[in-house]
Amino acid sequence: MKPRLAAAPLLLIGLAVLPLAEAARDTAPPAGYHVYFGTYTKGGSQGIYRARLDVKTGTLSAAVPAAAARDPSFLAVHPRGEVLYAVEESTDPVKTPGRGVSAFALDRNSGELTLLNQQTAGGNGPCHLATDREGACLIVANYGSGSIEAIKLLRDGRLGDVGTFIQHTGSSVHPRQKGPHAHGIALSPDNRFALVADLGLDRVLLYRLQAGAAKLESHRGAFVALAPGSGPRHLAFDPSGRSVYVINEILCTISACRYDPQAGSLTEVQVMSTLPEGESVKPGYSTAEIAVHPTGRFVFGSNRGHDSIAVFARDGTTGRLTSVSHHATGGKTPRHFAIDPTGTWLLAENQASNSVTVFRIDTATGKLTATGASIEVPSPVCAVFVPAPR
Repeated sequence: MKPRLAAAPLLLIGLAVLPLAEAARDTAPPAGYHVYFGTYTKGGSQGIYRARLDVKTGTLSAAVPAAAARDPSFLAVHPRGEVLYAVEESTDPVKTPGRGVSAFALDRNSGELTLLNQQTAGGNGPCHLATDREGACLIVANYGSGSIEAIKLLRDGRLGDVGTFIQHTGSSVHPRQKGPHAHGIALSPDNRFALVADLGLDRVLLYRLQAGAAKLESHRGAFVALAPGSGPRHLAFDPSGRSVYVINEILCTISACRYDPQAGSLTEVQVMSTLPEGESVKPGYSTAEIAVHPTGRFVFGSNRGHDSIAVFARDGTTGRLTSVSHHATGGKTPRHFAIDPTGTWLLAENQASNSVTVFRIDTATGKLTATGASIEVPSPVCAVFVPAPR
């Protein structure tokens, strides 16, 4: 089945968009979203799961299998909303050639997924991926081999040829940093640069992007070096595109950076602990996900081991953060969380307790309130939203 894609995207929020033709008919937000969960399949998961989020109540339907896959840990949605991409984290390019990234046609009515094709990730342990903002290419981060790859996307959203492969080199001070570990990707709002967090190098590297050719190239060696042993994992732009926030897995910190869109450069301006005041990093503690609220007023980060979501208020002028609160996730190991496109609900994916819990976001303060809603998802690692028909 070939997906029918709308002519152009209207708005990108996180990883889901509303097609232009549909937005022209109805500017109101949808009544609900299909929510797709990436998982690890070692613990009994069948692959990708889906549920439906009711925007008015914050309730989630029971999760059901959406597509069989091997360790589809992280997901991304094509900007036009009808193709879903997944990494297969346990793949090895030598043992499983041609595997590592999968494309699925997404039926917006039923929510069902149909495999379109697959492509190599180019390295070991593909762990994160992102489409460019025009849907011309897909960029994959390989944790195990510390490499990145850009893949062309065909007009129907299928995976095309590999455009660029880049191998990172180097190391840092922590035992986990004996080599590079590319871990997260973010695209600049103007689609000119790709930013890559490398946990093994304590750097965020910036690459000039030619999306149509799936071409990445360094420009003047642009990168920002973070504190030794930080372990940068994921990163997120604020809606204005002036700030980038990097969550550092090993030290449990967030680096607030100023972004220069003309030069394609980052400058670190602040480092904040993700743990409550008086709490230190303990064995088993690490951070995981980071997200900026759609309004740009708040930044959220997850703590594994401490099993909490940290909330920060964001200064719209300077980009600096102020700690607001910390909230238990109602489960163990919040490897990921996702904010719905309306900015009302936060879904915490608790990997070790096989659960997804729902919180209401106070849009005045950023604080979270547990709704009591929770569903079972085996080893959840990621969640993305796609508008569901009314």
